Amino acid sequence: MAEQEQKPTPENNTLFQGFEWNVPADNKHWQRLIGAIPKLKAIGIDNIWLPPACKAASPEGNGYDIYDLYDLGEFDQKGTRATKWGSKEELMELSKLAEETGIGLYWDAVLNHKAGADSTESCRVIEVDDNDRTKEIGEPYEIEGWLGFDFPGRGEKYSSMKYHWQHFGGTDFNQENEKKAIYKILGDNKGWSQSVDSEQGNADYMMFADLDYSHPEVIEDVKNWGVWITKEVGLKGFRLDAVQHFSERFTNEWVDNLREQCGKDIFIVGEFWVGDPDAMSKWLDDMDHKFSLYDAPLLYNFSKISKTESGDLRKVFDNSLVQKQPVNAVTVVMNHDTQPGQTVATPVEGFFKPLAYSLILLRKEGYPCPFYGDLYGMKGENPEPASCGGKLADMILARKSYAYGDQEDYWDDPNCIGFVRRGTWDKPNGLACIMSNAGPGEIRMAVGDMHKGEKWTDVLGWESGEVVIDDEGYGLFKCPGVSLAIWVNSAAEGRDKFPTNFDSNIYNE
Repeated sequence: MAEQEQKPTPENNTLFQGFEWNVPADNKHWQRLIGAIPKLKAIGIDNIWLPPACKAASPEGNGYDIYDLYDLGEFDQKGTRATKWGSKEELMELSKLAEETGIGLYWDAVLNHKAGADSTESCRVIEVDDNDRTKEIGEPYEIEGWLGFDFPGRGEKYSSMKYHWQHFGGTDFNQENEKKAIYKILGDNKGWSQSVDSEQGNADYMMFADLDYSHPEVIEDVKNWGVWITKEVGLKGFRLDAVQHFSERFTNEWVDNLREQCGKDIFIVGEFWVGDPDAMSKWLDDMDHKFSLYDAPLLYNFSKISKTESGDLRKVFDNSLVQKQPVNAVTVVMNHDTQPGQTVATPVEGFFKPLAYSLILLRKEGYPCPFYGDLYGMKGENPEPASCGGKLADMILARKSYAYGDQEDYWDDPNCIGFVRRGTWDKPNGLACIMSNAGPGEIRMAVGDMHKGEKWTDVLGWESGEVVIDDEGYGLFKCPGVSLAIWVNSAAEGRDKFPTNFDSNIYNE
């Protein structure tokens, strides 16, 4: 065998979103994840996306209402020492265990704005149209905006930077008359960033006190924070919140500085939540492909097909980011923004979730990110139990164990599709996946004559019986109606780990 063919096949990586919106505000989430890490590693999770656990404006805040980047649950500020998720000491314990276990941690970085200011400050503004931020309304005047950030609980530890009106580009509340509006802050060299998305005319302003990334002190402080938290917590990557709302120029600089100081392999994924893969591709081009983005168009396809009677499964990847730029796509079935009850809730019918997860977990393209709420269930006003009939852990483990090698699609029927992975020289088992959104299905698929005579069974246990691979490497694979099956050699290494019987009771209830 040629030397190149003898190189070990890289293991499939899986990212796990380690929270949902309605995790209880009991300061115990780091403890929950500490308990979960060995079990997550065992099913094939390689990296965990942590919540934005810098000090929030309120004790119950998830962190998108960010107050202090440098307070990770260490200082008595905003009515609490710990964040909603726990104390810094527990976070560091989680970090240590993750490193020992071989799991990377990605931080959810909220860099667009600040919230929960310590004091108001006078500044000159002009109101802009809520639907078109390029249209000014009336004449400039002075307001009292919540724009003074002194961080009294932290003092000058980690950073001596204090934030004042000149460090912001806009705000949304005038304390003097308690009027809510979108106020563009005026001053030398101020104005909306021009390297943002064109949503609402100009997407620079999103919420709260909007950071001005043309100000050198803001640039320096937020760059320093990225390096500081990476080293402090031992991070392997970041999820950047709302990337289309703040300066692309600054984001490029921030990433360059981070990778220069902390290593070229720091992973970055941005949240750019639009349904247009062309707009996403343009943004990735502007970012010199240093980035990945979440595949929102694919999630919209999942939702649409799941709600369409006998929807055409063959169209599931049409106009998706993973189809257009597979290396840059992080694929999801649900996240904290799209779960039930959220403003961009994107429902995927329960029967379709296993199908969707198999399409992101078992195929070559994309970097899949299963959701905490699907593995452990969701709380709040729209509670749901763990999805996929409790089999999501088995699907993640099937990815880690068997989803390798050449991929061939069998997509002739709109309501019953399948694909095979043929394995590699050092991960030879492969798999065959078949799914239906109508009645029971069957497809004759070729897994390769190297598998002739093998007996294959469904790792999920949803389809009974076995398939004997014929001399030409074909098998007639079946699945139940409105369901799927993942067929693997019953004698394959690791089959004794199925079913995983994964414990989804993370709250010990």
